Amino acid sequence: MKKTVRAMAIVALLNTCAYAQVKDSTKVNSLEEVVISDTKFAQRKEKSGKVIEVITASDLEKKSGQNLATVLSQVVGVDINGNQSANGKNLGYYIRGGKNRQVLILIDGIPVTDASGISLEYDLRLLPVEQVERIEVMKGAAGTLYGTGAATGVINISLKKGTKKGMTGNAYVNIGSNNTFDDKKYNGQDFNQGISINGANEKFSYFASFNSTETGNMSQIAAPSSGLKYEEDIFSRQNVLTKFGVKATDKITLDFFANYDKISNNYDAAFDNTGLNDNAVNTTTSEQFRVGFAPKYKYTKGEFNINAAANRISRDYFELNSFSNTVDYSLYESRSAIVDAFNKYQFNDSFFMVTGFNYQFHDMLSQTPFGNLTRESTKFTMLDPYVTLVYTSKFGLNINAGSRLNHHSEYGNFVVYNVNPSYSFKTSFPLKVLASYSTAYITPSLYQLYSEFGNTSLTPEENATIEAGFETELFNKRLRLNVVGFYRDEKNSFGFYFDPTTFDAFYININGKNKAKGIETGLSVAVSDQIKFNGNYTFTQVDEALNRLIPRHKANVSLDFQPSSRTLFNVSYQYFDARNDAFFDGTTFQTTTVELGSYQLFNFLFKQELIKNRLTFFGTVTNILNEEFTENVGYATRGRNFQVGLNITL
Repeated sequence: MKKTVRAMAIVALLNTCAYAQVKDSTKVNSLEEVVISDTKFAQRKEKSGKVIEVITASDLEKKSGQNLATVLSQVVGVDINGNQSANGKNLGYYIRGGKNRQVLILIDGIPVTDASGISLEYDLRLLPVEQVERIEVMKGAAGTLYGTGAATGVINISLKKGTKKGMTGNAYVNIGSNNTFDDKKYNGQDFNQGISINGANEKFSYFASFNSTETGNMSQIAAPSSGLKYEEDIFSRQNVLTKFGVKATDKITLDFFANYDKISNNYDAAFDNTGLNDNAVNTTTSEQFRVGFAPKYKYTKGEFNINAAANRISRDYFELNSFSNTVDYSLYESRSAIVDAFNKYQFNDSFFMVTGFNYQFHDMLSQTPFGNLTRESTKFTMLDPYVTLVYTSKFGLNINAGSRLNHHSEYGNFVVYNVNPSYSFKTSFPLKVLASYSTAYITPSLYQLYSEFGNTSLTPEENATIEAGFETELFNKRLRLNVVGFYRDEKNSFGFYFDPTTFDAFYININGKNKAKGIETGLSVAVSDQIKFNGNYTFTQVDEALNRLIPRHKANVSLDFQPSSRTLFNVSYQYFDARNDAFFDGTTFQTTTVELGSYQLFNFLFKQELIKNRLTFFGTVTNILNEEFTENVGYATRGRNFQVGLNITL
């Protein structure tokens, strides 16, 4: 099937006179930009009390060849650990000193999660960046609007949908290398291809796409200095996305979606430090199937929306047991249903209210060599009413405040709230100052509550964030600068207790607080219509209990040179400070703290429109200096690599 898909994409490229147009990339993000993350409804960024990072379709076009994790890791204050490792490696999400469980992922405004996971996290490896239209990243506690998991940040990913200009089709194929720093194979080990069709008229819109990715040549774990070559861990992914929209009346629209995503890869066993286990045995597959419905009704004073989705995720593992020399099989499967109904009522030009009601159902089953969990005994529901009041004055004062009541079928009730004032000065240049205090909660997962290590007495983890900063534009909006400082308290965290005498083991709430603080700053400068500079810097300081894989200093710099509307050159630089990691030795069963050294990456992109309105070519070189570095102790990372691609539209 993979060979067929690749052949279809190449044939389409060679026999179709088409192209994916490179949009004008000279526009500087401004305070006039529209954002939705902090109210769930579109409003000008000037009126928002947050510095929301927006990755537009134009921005994504300038990041050709990158995956979703790599794109997100360039956002100020965000680190997606594992984005430079083998594709099959698990990802870690680190925002403001937090971990995966504290970062909420939304797809088209709907929370997504794998309810069978220990931390209720969502696997971003399932999503190809080619299906993404736009991303908003809002940092800080956001439990009032989004509920559980929105403790350190919300990543709202908007997928592509039907356009308003008839019917168009798209096909692309990318081929590249997939080497570590000590490997020099450039015969093509990374293949990414896909096709899509979309269109719209006055009443209907539709979008359908298929994507496929296959990579090889890298082992997930790092080879020793002896030069021993480990087996490659092959990674593959297939994605199908369909969307259909109906404009029933001038006031009512109905949107439907369905997507199927599957990833498969080899891996090395947990207690194997050699990397030589038979990877034909050690394999894992993760499948996701989502369907949803999003009606919208607009009326004179406001708008009523429903976001409803059902999601099933299954993960299985075939692993060679190095003790018994037999193959162990494990299966984890979760089901989730989410209905979020919310209404915006506009009292006048300056004041509106958002009220909503969120329902979530999650269950899971598991079958492992250590025991089974059934759906009947492993489930919970949540019912959350919430309200947000938004005041936007004509003289510059803006206030966003609200509260949410979380009712959980296991632990009862919990309340979170936020207060977010900001002020936009009406002077010769726009200046927005902002401050906020917001709280959030993280519900215990099904596994933490009901597994063999479960504890039904667990209560939610609590987070509170205070932040203050400013955002401004100068020189006729050619320069944009923002600076935000934050302080976060984390208490009642989840931990794991083990008694070496009785061998009792179970999850617990940890008493006491852990703190994180830092500064995030971003700068964007349009030097001319042809040259644009973007840079950001993040400083993060955390308590010892949180100090794992979190760099104190991190910086990103990017320079675009666009001599014409059809040609783009991009040079980017990324710096990561030293971090601590924990290494578990599968031979001695000991865990030790390891300091990982700092590293820096230089990358280059060239993009050219070969046939106007028809065909575009790109080429990239990543880690130009072929620097040897470590993201996670014991795991391999990418060295210098090359990639080329063609993109067409019908």
